[in-house]
Amino acid sequence: MTASIGLHRPRSGKVRGDTVTLAHGAGGRSMQDLIDDVFLSAFGSQTLASITDSARISLDTACNLAFTSDSFVVHPIFFPGGDIGKLAVCGTVNDLAVSGASPLALSFSVIIEEGTAIADLRRIAESARNAADQAGIQIVTGDTKVVNRGAADGIFINTAGLGQMTATRELVPAAIRPGDKIIVSSSIGDHGAAIMVARGDLGLETDLVSDCRPLNEPCLLLTETFDGLRVMRDATRGGVAAVLNEFAQASGTATVIEEALLPLKPEVRGVSELLGLDPLFLANEGLFVAVIAGEQAAEAVSALAQLPGCEKAAIIGEVRPDPSGALVMNALLGGQRLVDMPDGEQLPRIC
Repeated sequence: MTASIGLHRPRSGKVRGDTVTLAHGAGGRSMQDLIDDVFLSAFGSQTLASITDSARISLDTACNLAFTSDSFVVHPIFFPGGDIGKLAVCGTVNDLAVSGASPLALSFSVIIEEGTAIADLRRIAESARNAADQAGIQIVTGDTKVVNRGAADGIFINTAGLGQMTATRELVPAAIRPGDKIIVSSSIGDHGAAIMVARGDLGLETDLVSDCRPLNEPCLLLTETFDGLRVMRDATRGGVAAVLNEFAQASGTATVIEEALLPLKPEVRGVSELLGLDPLFLANEGLFVAVIAGEQAAEAVSALAQLPGCEKAAIIGEVRPDPSGALVMNALLGGQRLVDMPDGEQLPRIC
């Protein structure tokens, strides 16, 4: 039997010591005290009356559900604009949101390295709770494991999310048509660039922060307001380039984007140029790419720009019949170049 992060355990132990030990993962009193004092105190809600090995959720049996799962291994675990706890919640919420689902419930399971500071766990748990509150989702269950020193690099987090479908139509790349426009919801590459700077290898000091945020509000706006919405995808690992290549290949169309229209912060552009990286390949944790009917694109961008975090929403290109399956960029200095699917990982341990 695993120890799950449930709600309203009748007893509340006090975790002993300042760092995690193997005893905190052994299934006994130390483990229960850790769960009670760190996670349950942060995640407690009225959803469940007691802790069990699964969360029971009452739903309308007529509703359509979306379900997703993800794991998070970011380094460093604390970075400008967020941490691994916030990242785990937002990443899973966003996977549901771009599918046209309203987030309902979330699991939160942790693999903790022996020696991790209890204070860091508290900070991560509070951050995750705050992100869940912002997204309107409850953390209802989970699991805790402790591994030997050196086996987990601090903490790894696995989440699973359940959502109720609100979109009245299927949002899939096959719906894309020539003449559709390509929208991004905010500036590109902020998370990837912020992580690179936070690692300290570049010796740079900037005000750049990760874009890590829940996207359910802007996604719901598009799905409820614009019947010309074809598909959405959050551009995490592989960045905007990976998403647009997937769209082009799945729909048999061509995507043509304009470099001059890409919303890029000067700091992101500078970090990319310094390292010889393409900002289109950098990970984002608070940005989605949407394809929408051309006649609705300007109105959609205007509506998005009214929401916090989406002020830089922009139309960056359009869908054309050919070259089929290709992503092409019209360069700022003239000419065109093919933007292929990213080959490998530009920056490991980013999300």
